[in-house]
Amino acid sequence: MKVEASVKEVRGRLRAPSSKSAVQRYIAGALLAEGLSTISVNSMCDDSLAALSVATELGAEATTCGDSIKIKGGFNPKTNKINCGESGLATRMFIPIAAIHNREITVTGRGSLMKRPVKMVEEPLRQLGVQISSKDGYLPVKIKGPLTGGEVHADGSISSQFITGLLMALPVAQKNSCVIVENLVSRPYIDLTIKILQEFDIEIVNDSYRVFSIKGGQKYTPGTFTAEGDWSGAAFLLVMGAIGGKVEVTGLRTDSVQADKAILEPLMMAGASVSVEAGRIKVEKKELNSFEFDISDCPDLAPPLAVLAAACNGKSVLRGAHRLVAKESNRAETITAALNAIGANIKTSGDIIEIYGNKTLSGGESSAYNDHRIAMALATASAISTSPVRIEGMEAINKSYPGFIDDFRKLGGKIKIVK
Repeated sequence: MKVEASVKEVRGRLRAPSSKSAVQRYIAGALLAEGLSTISVNSMCDDSLAALSVATELGAEATTCGDSIKIKGGFNPKTNKINCGESGLATRMFIPIAAIHNREITVTGRGSLMKRPVKMVEEPLRQLGVQISSKDGYLPVKIKGPLTGGEVHADGSISSQFITGLLMALPVAQKNSCVIVENLVSRPYIDLTIKILQEFDIEIVNDSYRVFSIKGGQKYTPGTFTAEGDWSGAAFLLVMGAIGGKVEVTGLRTDSVQADKAILEPLMMAGASVSVEAGRIKVEKKELNSFEFDISDCPDLAPPLAVLAAACNGKSVLRGAHRLVAKESNRAETITAALNAIGANIKTSGDIIEIYGNKTLSGGESSAYNDHRIAMALATASAISTSPVRIEGMEAINKSYPGFIDDFRKLGGKIKIVK
């Protein structure tokens, strides 16, 4: 789907969508909890729907009613094959969960997910008694448990998502476990996992993000849970306020452990007016200046921060570009190509992205590269473009933020489908 996006003045108040990172973890916990759990949400994206589908394939009974998901837990796989759609988290999280059972299960997906690495799951799961094979380190993956527990060494340098899967699966294993992790990235996402596990009465001992001690034979307790607002999606809205007018976003927890809450720091560094209250963030446009920021623990912020930097005076620097390689696209490359196509001046070299800001962009035509965050970045960039931005592949937003177009319009933007 090709759309044309433009906005003259950004102004409005919106509620942040539900965090897909939280929703998927709650779904996995509800699957493993015997009994009925209710998860309150205000939106469901494709990744969350994929996780819900996997949970039902692994034995849960789920119904969606209004703003809540009711899940009757009970881990008992109904099929030999589960499909994770295009969700990297669902894949790396549910592989160890599926390995709890002694049934052979194939884990697969579609689209860009088939090109995202899963090799990091293989050797650790073998250490835990699981039979596993992949297609040269990519999906599909065949696994056959049971996951027995014990000591396991895992590489956390590419993604923390598999570590999340281990932390969710090992508490129900027969034996006590010790997960020793090297080079863990995205530590805030592990904080989110442990926080949600605590809500299910699961105990994990975290020793400096290096060693995780897990008692076996634990039981998940069903309950009523609320998925907090998504800082990742809200980052685009907040940047729109900083570069184009004034925005207020509600539904965000200021005490959140989500990695992308870090968006507030570069916004303030750049000179935007930022007001933080309980559950409410206000951002207003001011004179913006260049900044430097490390995205190693929050790589999903790279696209909105590149747009923010393009609206600044001078050269901004984003460090940690190595974290952008194994996403829906190679985001270091696609951020550069997509935004340069509409007048930005971005250069990528090794671990560094340099953005030479000049306050405005020319607009024109670009591609989302089948990446939801690139699509939203291009629409956001229209707030500083002298002509509309035409975006090929806008439907990619459904992966994480299907309501983005509606919210963009509520802030004063215009989006129309074009041929």
